[in-house]
Amino acid sequence: MIERPLDLDAVRAFICIAELGSFTRAAEAMRTTQAAISLKLKRLEERVGCRLVERTPRYVQLTARGDAFLEHARALLAAQDRALAIFAKSRQRLTIGISDHVAGPELPALIARMNVQDPQLLIEIRIGSSGDLLQSFDRRELDTVIVRLHAGRSDGDMLTEEKFGWFASPSWQHRAGEPLPLATMAEPCGVRAMAGQLLDGAGVPWTEVFVGGGVMAVAAAVMAGLGVAALAPRMLPFGAVEVGRKFGLPDLPRLPVLLHTRIRDGRPRDALDALSAAFRSAVRG
Repeated sequence: MIERPLDLDAVRAFICIAELGSFTRAAEAMRTTQAAISLKLKRLEERVGCRLVERTPRYVQLTARGDAFLEHARALLAAQDRALAIFAKSRQRLTIGISDHVAGPELPALIARMNVQDPQLLIEIRIGSSGDLLQSFDRRELDTVIVRLHAGRSDGDMLTEEKFGWFASPSWQHRAGEPLPLATMAEPCGVRAMAGQLLDGAGVPWTEVFVGGGVMAVAAAVMAGLGVAALAPRMLPFGAVEVGRKFGLPDLPRLPVLLHTRIRDGRPRDALDALSAAFRSAVRG
């Protein structure tokens, strides 16, 4: 009967030798030296009281005892791994909602920045309207939301302000005497409501000709020549032109981007700070 426990590191070395058929390759796999592997095996054999490996200048081969021990050695290490797994830290999850009017072409780079900050963080991102995302945040379905200023909300931390304009395709022409054709987001959309209120206030007749489920759809309608849309310049495909001054449309204000979060510290907060900084840079740049 063996009174003292086996050295599991020596058991692992034995398995490497058996599976790789070489002391040299076993040393490489365990990131150690061949001499260290040989010493581990020697101590294991002394511990079990028999030779486990026959080693010659030309080959490495398990003895009958070594072959019988191999299956049990694997089971021993597997049991250790299962036991340690219950203490392993699970990935922390960070759920973020980003307004469709905020998430632009820079989103892949922003996600990459968060991953660089903490590769072990499980990031979940949802895109939607500011109103819908704020409701999810209030129901605690999201840890954080990055949205436009929404009617009836005075909370949130301002990340930045972003310029908006009236955009159309270069070939689009407004027919005199007809209402201004607008491409908009579906309700509820704060930018849609703001654009309509400003046009009404300026006495500019308008009509919706396209309602998109996302900014990309609205931008596509603009470039297809359907009409005009109120959008941030960075959201538009290359070639879109600003037509507000040409057609006497009211100036659009700079719209704030707000951060609502319950994350205050720890690794998720570090990743969120990295996202916020990268987003500010993208908007300004």
